[in-house]
Amino acid sequence: MDPHWLTDSFAGFRYITFRAACAAVTAFLLCLLLGPLVIRLLSRRRIHENIEKKDSERLSELHKEKRHTPTMGGLFVIAAVVLSAAIWIHPSDPFAMWALLVIVGHWLLGFLDDFIKLTLPGRKGLNVLSKLSGQILIGLLVGYGITISMQELHVVGGRDLWLPLLKVRIDLGLAYPFFAMLVIVSASNAVNITDGLDGLATGCITVAALCYAGVAYAAGRFDYSRFMEIPYVPGAGELAVLCAAIAGAGLGFLWYNCNPASIFLGNTGALPLGAALGFVALVSKQELLLFLIGAIFVIETVTVIIQIISFRCFGRRVFKIAPIHHHFQFEGWAEPKIVIRFWIVAAVLALLSFAVLKARWTPYAPPQNPSRAAPDRPR
Repeated sequence: MDPHWLTDSFAGFRYITFRAACAAVTAFLLCLLLGPLVIRLLSRRRIHENIEKKDSERLSELHKEKRHTPTMGGLFVIAAVVLSAAIWIHPSDPFAMWALLVIVGHWLLGFLDDFIKLTLPGRKGLNVLSKLSGQILIGLLVGYGITISMQELHVVGGRDLWLPLLKVRIDLGLAYPFFAMLVIVSASNAVNITDGLDGLATGCITVAALCYAGVAYAAGRFDYSRFMEIPYVPGAGELAVLCAAIAGAGLGFLWYNCNPASIFLGNTGALPLGAALGFVALVSKQELLLFLIGAIFVIETVTVIIQIISFRCFGRRVFKIAPIHHHFQFEGWAEPKIVIRFWIVAAVLALLSFAVLKARWTPYAPPQNPSRAAPDRPR
């Protein structure tokens, strides 16, 4: 839908900032409206997380009060994001179609995983190979799509990897679609790993989406990108509207997902939201900044990798349990305290990312002024 038919009567629709705000409010209201309907539907069909299937008996005991809480909340979260973005993003945006593909593709993949796991007895969802193959296929398609769109827009360095502090580019050439696939797959799985406590992944995604809204907006404006010395990508500014829709939907979902949660996000929501974050990072040419903006997701994933390597190679566990948010539960931290502290860390690191975006690192060189050079010493 094109909101610009109202441009003649109200000039605000011309501006990305106005439409981004409207997208956030629209997604928020859609979540508030759709939430109770989906929660009742899922509760009636008894689609809830199986606490007994958790790998740790102690973790199952800690989460026993969640056993009747429905999951697959991504059904209405992603619906709110897609509808809001469809209304407020300019239809001529070259990246809109690829954003839709990456979100809907991962939404379907997560839905199948959740549906099989929660409705078919004895099944644990899609096997790892099937799910990963689907993610890789979507990632490669979107990677090629981004490459084609960059070429059509004549973006300088469209296949480059941008190093923020050094302000230099690395040409990835034909390997760029595979790099894009890696970013999308990693981001989607990292958010999925983080989704383990009430409101944890949702709050962190909201912070990251707000931060990337600013990054995408700056990348899409020639004057801002020139001032901040970052790549200029025409059309990237429209993704600020998508990020705002994700943030609004995140706040709307937190209405029902805050402790004690009335519904969980599930793979249906975690996979597409993470993939969308990776997609915006790729289009705005700020993929490495994702390590700061999405630092909580990175930390959660790294703790799982460390735990697996340590146990398989040395027979020891570095953490009491991975990912790390469950480790803090085992240490005796209350769930709301863990979630809020993780939100604080996510917000601080997101703010730090703006400093890194603007900053330039240069090796120190002592000033040289020949007129004030020290006189030669007598021999």
